[in-house]
Amino acid sequence: MRILKIQTLRGPNYWSIRRHKLIVMRLDLENLAETPSNEIPDFYEGLVEALPSLEGHYCSPGCRGGFLMRVREGTMMGHIVEHVALELQALAGMQAGFGRTRETSTPGVYQVVFEYLNEEAGRYSGRAAVRLCQSIVDRGRYPKAELEQDLQDLKDLWRDAALGPSTEAIVTEAEKRGIPWMPLSARFLIQLGYGANQKRMQATMTDNTGILGVELACDKEATKRILASAGVPVPKGTVINFLDDLLEAIEYVGGYPIVIKPLDGNHGRGITIDIKTWEEAEAAYDAARQISRSIIVERYYVGRDHRVLVIDGKVVAVAERVPAHVVGNGTSTIFELIEETNLDPNRGEGHDNILTKIELDRTSYQLLERQNYNLNTVLRDGEICYLRATANLSTGGIAVDRTDEIHPENIWLAQRIVKIIGLDIAGIDVVTPDISRPLREVDGVIVEVNAAPGFRMHIAPSQGIPRNVAGAVMDMLFTNDSASRIPILAVTGTNGKTTTTRLLAHIFRQTGKVIGYTTTDGTYIGDYLVEPGDNTGPQSALLILQDPTVEVAVLESARGGILRSGLAFEAANVGVVLNVASDHLGIGDIDTIEQLSNLKSVVAEAVFPDGYAVLNADDHRVAAMAENTKANIAYFTMNPDSELVRNHIQKGGVAAVYENNYLSILKGDWTHRIERAENIPLTMGGRAPFMIANALAATLAAFVQNVTIEQIRAGLTTFRASVSQTPGRMNLFNLGNYHALVDYAHNPASYEALGAFVRNWTAGKRIGVVGGPGDRRDQDFIMLGKLSASIFDQIIIKEDDDTRGRNRGSAADLITQGIKQVNSNCNYEVILNETQAINKALETAPDNSLVVILPESVSRAISLIRARGVVKEEVHQQNTPTNINDVQPGVTSSVVNTLL
Repeated sequence: MRILKIQTLRGPNYWSIRRHKLIVMRLDLENLAETPSNEIPDFYEGLVEALPSLEGHYCSPGCRGGFLMRVREGTMMGHIVEHVALELQALAGMQAGFGRTRETSTPGVYQVVFEYLNEEAGRYSGRAAVRLCQSIVDRGRYPKAELEQDLQDLKDLWRDAALGPSTEAIVTEAEKRGIPWMPLSARFLIQLGYGANQKRMQATMTDNTGILGVELACDKEATKRILASAGVPVPKGTVINFLDDLLEAIEYVGGYPIVIKPLDGNHGRGITIDIKTWEEAEAAYDAARQISRSIIVERYYVGRDHRVLVIDGKVVAVAERVPAHVVGNGTSTIFELIEETNLDPNRGEGHDNILTKIELDRTSYQLLERQNYNLNTVLRDGEICYLRATANLSTGGIAVDRTDEIHPENIWLAQRIVKIIGLDIAGIDVVTPDISRPLREVDGVIVEVNAAPGFRMHIAPSQGIPRNVAGAVMDMLFTNDSASRIPILAVTGTNGKTTTTRLLAHIFRQTGKVIGYTTTDGTYIGDYLVEPGDNTGPQSALLILQDPTVEVAVLESARGGILRSGLAFEAANVGVVLNVASDHLGIGDIDTIEQLSNLKSVVAEAVFPDGYAVLNADDHRVAAMAENTKANIAYFTMNPDSELVRNHIQKGGVAAVYENNYLSILKGDWTHRIERAENIPLTMGGRAPFMIANALAATLAAFVQNVTIEQIRAGLTTFRASVSQTPGRMNLFNLGNYHALVDYAHNPASYEALGAFVRNWTAGKRIGVVGGPGDRRDQDFIMLGKLSASIFDQIIIKEDDDTRGRNRGSAADLITQGIKQVNSNCNYEVILNETQAINKALETAPDNSLVVILPESVSRAISLIRARGVVKEEVHQQNTPTNINDVQPGVTSSVVNTLL
C-alpha cells in the first residue's frame, strides 16, 4: 500500500456537514487492490491479536463485533485502515467515531476518511494504520513494541496540543453556546466570535482586562499598600533587597512566625511559610531570591488557604486549597503513599490534568522534619502528612468547594477589592480560619490578588460542587450568544461567483458597515485590498473572520478550498449557489457533475436553520439542494412562470424573479420591484442574461439578510464594474476602429454565457482568441471548440503557458476537433503562444469588429491591449445605449462582469 496524499479538513466539507475535523487519505492499495481481507492468510488473526479492542466497532452490521465480522467475511484494505486509524486514536485517549471509505475512479485507489480530535495525531494515526495493516499482511503480525510506540507518540501529540484546564473550560463553554472560537498565531491567544464582535483571551485574561490592574496585581507589595489604604485587612509586611535587611524586616512585622516570598513569584514558587527560626529565614530568603530580586517578608497568619474567584464584579466561586499531603493507612510508607497518590489518572504534569502530581522539594523535606517524619515513616491509619507549605494545585494540592459557605460580608469585600485593583477576572487569596465568618472577626487577611487566575480548582474540585465559572466569563463577554457573530454570506457556483460576491459586498456597503470579502482577485476589507491573489479558500476567509473591523463577511467559496480544507466557518447566515456546470471534473476525485453538485451543496447545507439558502431555480441540480438543506429556502429565477417558484411563493416563501424587465422580490401576495434591468450597469442595459441572474442572486441574498429595498436599489445602480474592480470579467475596451473584450471564461458553461452576449455584436466580425486550462478533460476541450465555432466568425487557438501536465499542442488539437465537428469550413488558426495569439488578433482586427480574448493571464492581456495606443475602457452608465447592436466605436458601451 502507498499513501498518495493526506489532507486535513477543518470545517463543513464534502464528506460531512456536521463533522468538521476529518482526515482524507488517498490510498493506493497496489497489489492488494483485488484482494479482500478473507483472502490474506492469517490477516484476521493478526489484526485481532494487535488490536482486540476492534471488537467494539459496529460498522455496517450494526452490532458489536460487526466490523470484525466484515473482516472475517472479506472487506477491502482501505476500509480496514479507516477503522484501525480510529481505534489507534481511541486507545490514545481521543474518541473519534466517524469514518468513510470510497474507491475513486482510479481502480485500487481509495479515499479513506476518518475523524480526528488533534490534527497531527489524526495524520499520524492514518500513517500508523497503514504500517500496521501492511505489517500484518507481510508478516502476519504487528510487533507489540511498535504498537506501544505508536500509542505513546499519539498520547504525546494529544498532550502537547492540550489547551490547559482554564482555556479548555472556556472554549468548551463557547462551543456549548454556539460561540465560534479559534486559536490565533501568537502568544497563545484564543479568539471567541468573529470580526467586529470578537473577543480575545489569553488563559483567563480578556481583551477587557486592564493593563494597570494586571501590573498592580503582579506587584504584590503595591497591591498590599493600595488595599491597606482602602481599609482592607492585609498581612503586615515589607520588601527587602538584601540579606542584611532581613533581621530588621522580621522585627518590623512583629517577629516570628513569618512568611518569605518573592515579589514577582507565582504558583507558590519560592514561598516559605510558618518560619520560626533565623536559620529557616536565611534558607527561605535564598529560595525566594532564586525567583525574584526583591523579597517580601510578612507576618504569618494561621488559617486555611482560600481562593475567591471574581468575574465581572461578582463572586462566582470559592475554593479552599489544601496543600499536597498523603493520608496514612497503617502499612505504607510516606514514599509509597506518594507513589500511590500519583497513580491517580486525574494527576498529571504541571497543569495538564485536573490535579498535579506530588513532587518533593526543599520545603517538603523541611516539613517532613518538622513533623518528625521521613520518607520511610509508616503513618497510622487516617494520619495526615503535609508535603508542601503552600496550597497551590500546581504543587500537588487539592481543592474543596466552599462557594456556598462564604459569608456575605466577605463576598462584598472581595467584589470591592477587584474594583480597587481594576480587574475583570481576579483570584483573591484569603487566609482565614473560617470563610463563613467575616474576616474582621477571625483575624483573616487578603494575601494576594491574582490576574489570570486558574479555573481548575473551581471546575473540578476534589471535593464539593463543580462551578461553571467559564459560563460567567461568557456572560461577561457576550450579552447573548448571537452577539459573538457577524453575518456571513457564502457564494459558490461554477460561474458568476466573483461578480456576485463583489456586487453583494457593494450592496452591503450601502448599510454603512465595514464589509470584508474574498474573491478570485484578492481579499478586501472596506475599500482596500488586503491580499492579492485567488483567495477563495478557508485561509482567506479566516483572515476576514479574524479581522476586528469587519462587520459583514461576504465569502466566495470555490470548489478547491471546500475540497482541500472544508469551509472556514461552521455555518453561514446565507449560502448562495449560482449554478453547477461541468468544470474541473477529473480533478481531486470529482469526476462527475453529480459529485461536483454534491461538493457545491456544502455551501447550501452549511447554513443556520434560521438562515437562508439562496438557490438558482433554473438549474435543476441547484434547486434539488433544497431537499437536504435545513435552512429556509429562497429561489431566484429568470423565468417568471417557474412552477417551482410559484409553488414556493404560495407556501409563504421568498424569491427574486426577473419579470417585465424588472428585478423583483416576490413574497406572499406581493411583488416588490427593485429596479429595471436596463438601469443596472452590470446587466449591459438588460442585454446580458447571466448578469441579470447574478444580480438577482445578490439582491435576494441581501434582502433575506434585512438590507432595505432602497439600499439594494442603490447598490445595484451604483456598482461600477471596471478593470481595477473586476479584471478579466467581461472587460470591454474601445480601440478606435474596433473593440476588444477580455473575459476569464474557461469552461463550456461560461463560453455559452459569453456567446449569448457576443452574438449580439452585429457591427462587424467576431474574433475569438480561445483556450482552456490544461488539466481539463479531453471532452471539455472538444466542447470548447464546438462552442467557439458557434460564437465566432474567426478563431485563434492558443494554449496557456502552464499546460498543467498536458503535452504542448494537445489541447489545441482537441479544440480544433470540436471546431471541425461544427463547421469544417471555419476560419481558424493555431498560435500556441498566448502573447503572439493576442497580438495577431489585435493587429489584424478589421473595422467595427469585436476581438474576444479568453486568456490565462488577464493582466497580460489587458497590458497588450493598452500597449496599442489610445484605449478607452467602456463602463456602462444609466441612460446610455442599452442595445449592443447600436454601439459604435467611440461610443460608451460597458464593462460587464460576471463570469467565474
